[in-house]
Order: sequence, then C-alpha cells, then structure tokens
Amino acid sequence: MERWQPRHGRRGRGRGSYSSSSFSQSNDSGPSNPSNRVRKTTTNLSNSVINNKQDHNDAEILPNLIGTCPFMCPIEERTQRERLRDLAIFERLNGNPSKSSSTLAVKKFCRTISSKDLRDMDLRPLQVLEDTLNYLLTIFESKEHPFEAIHDFIFDRTRSIRQDLSMQNIITGDQAVSMYERIVKFHIISHYKLRINATANSNVSPMHHLNMEQLTKTLASLYHIYDTNHKSGNTYDTEGEFYSFYVLLHLGSDHQPTGESLSLWFRSLPYSIIKSKEMMFSRRLLRYFRFGNYKCFLHAIETEASCLQYYVIEPYINEIRALGLACLNHGGYKLNPYPLVDICKILLLEEFDVESFCKDCGLDTFSSDEGIKFMPTKQTSFCYPKGSQRYYQLVSKRLKKFYNEVP
Repeated sequence: MERWQPRHGRRGRGRGSYSSSSFSQSNDSGPSNPSNRVRKTTTNLSNSVINNKQDHNDAEILPNLIGTCPFMCPIEERTQRERLRDLAIFERLNGNPSKSSSTLAVKKFCRTISSKDLRDMDLRPLQVLEDTLNYLLTIFESKEHPFEAIHDFIFDRTRSIRQDLSMQNIITGDQAVSMYERIVKFHIISHYKLRINATANSNVSPMHHLNMEQLTKTLASLYHIYDTNHKSGNTYDTEGEFYSFYVLLHLGSDHQPTGESLSLWFRSLPYSIIKSKEMMFSRRLLRYFRFGNYKCFLHAIETEASCLQYYVIEPYINEIRALGLACLNHGGYKLNPYPLVDICKILLLEEFDVESFCKDCGLDTFSSDEGIKFMPTKQTSFCYPKGSQRYYQLVSKRLKKFYNEVP
C-alpha cells in the first residue's frame, strides 16, 4: 500500500519503497490475464490491510517534515518542467507547452525520492493538498477532453497528493479521511468508465489495470486511517460503504483463492461495521454470487446497490447473467423455447440486447411466424463470453440515474 507509517507516533516519510518498488513489482506480470490481475490486486489489498505493520520501515532515521509549499506545484518543479516542456495539457498557459502558472501546474508523482534532498518547501500542507484535490476533481467533471486524458492526469496527481500526505504522516482528522474517500471515489468511477471504454479501445485496458491497483492501495490506506481515528474515538458514517468495496472486489469465481484472507479480514473489523447496511448487502451479494443465485444477485443490485457499489459490481454482472442463461438453456424443455422477452426480465437486459447477449454466449435464437423471438433450450454450444465484452446496462429505473451521474 502506498503509505508510510512511523513508529512511536513520530512524523517522517518513507524512501522510495512505498512508491517505486511496490508499483513496479505489481506490474511484473502485466495486465494480459484479467483473472491473474484481479486475483493479485485483491490479494495485495488483503495482505496490506492485515499486515500493515510490515510497511513501518525506516521510521527512526527519517526527518520530521511539515510542508510549507503554498502552491499546487513547488516553484522549482514547475520551472524545471517548463524548461523540459513536461506540462500536461491541463497545465499549459494559453496552450503553450513550455509555460504554466501557479494556478495550473500540479505537482507530479515521483517514484524515487531521496530523503537527503527533500525539504519542507517541497511538500504541500494539508489545506493546500485539499485545495489541489478540489481543483483536480473539477477537471474530472470536465467534458472538454477525452476521458482517458483526464483520468491519466488526475491519476498521477492524486498519487502525488497521497505521497505528500504520507511523507508528513497526516493520518488523523476529518480532512485526511475526506480526501482519501474522495480519491477512492475517483478510482471507482474511473474503474467503471474505463471498463466501458475498453470495449471500444484496447489501449484503455492497461489504464484500467493500473487504476485497479491504485484503488486497492488507496482503500488500504483509508482503512488504516479509519483504524487510527478509531483510537481517538472518531468514527464516520461513510465507513460501512467504503469497507463494503473491499468485499465487492472479491466477487467472481476467479477470486476464490482469496476467500481465506477475506475471512480473516472480517474478524478484524468492528462489530458496528460488520452489521452496517452496506456491509450486510455486500456480504449477501458475495454469497449469491458464489452460490450461483443469479436471480437474487441481480435483484439485490437493482433494489439496494448504491451508485459507487454498482460501479464496482458492474464488471461481474455479465458473468452472472451468463450463468443465468446457462441455467435457462440446460434446465428448459427442448420443445419449449424461451421467449427473449422473458429472458430480458430475468436477466435485467434491454430487449434489443438479449439476442446479442445470447450470441456472446454461443446460443442461437429464432423468430416465429408472428415475429416473436425465442431461444431454443438444450443447446450444446453454450460458452461463457471471453475477451472484450460489449457493455450491457442493468435495466432498472432506480439505477438509471447512476448512469447519468458519471462525469
């Protein structure tokens, strides 16, 4: 997890281990295998939450730092990046690639930083970090540029914000909690949008993979901050939902090996979190998925999922739909084909999407003389969709507004 925590409550910062080593190591296998990718990221999150003490290295020899930089980007860095023409499109003054300003430039994430060269003026204090995050999330809502370009910029700059928070050991207080929660929301919305865009653009897939890594690391840091604030008697109404994201990231048949770690993780949670409405929903959804109860799974999402929970769950909806289609195909009578209009109600698909989804699963359909479309049962050609899948929205009046809320 991208966080350094000193011993004995001393302030300080880690070397490059929390940035370069953990990040590069997690990319060794690449994003080519989605199953390995998700298994690894969820396993890493389990290990980082349960074994966070392993991250508390080199605390005794690190300087005590309190940021004094009043700008979103230190002046020296901005000047250097202007000279190197290393300015993102959002940082350019009047579109000039070699000119920026204090109101446009935002500090970049640095994987390797020497503690010998680090100064207080290189770090931004809490209020400046919060203002910077507000500015970044304003860009996130912009429609003027392609989403991939917006995401790539904010992805890097929010990592830099987390880096400055970690170096100053800012892990208590409402501001720190709120900032980490908002960064988690950014990664979750990006997780949803990048997946949708990946079906049409193969170049988005690596971005989706890296975003998942940072989502899990930011969640792990947020859980650590929650624990720290609990010791001071502070709790937050949002904890139930943010803890539920961890459970929802374990959905899927390819995540079964992480089940033991998930069980251990449950034991470490306060009783109030376990019994929260959001956590009860996520645990019930996990059971539905692993037992193959596709009807209850889809119904629970349609009636109970929050906006952010739906964005996390969405990649697994087609998988459970395919299971439902397999049950209808194998369990039906050969002489009684299924009307597609009935299938769309069961799987919460649009009528015009049902035929396409059947084809994705290797199943044929036909039209009667009256123009009614059916799916024959007992077909032996069924297969689970592989590779890039078309995006199918979940038909729900309640969830429909969520589709329109995405920046």
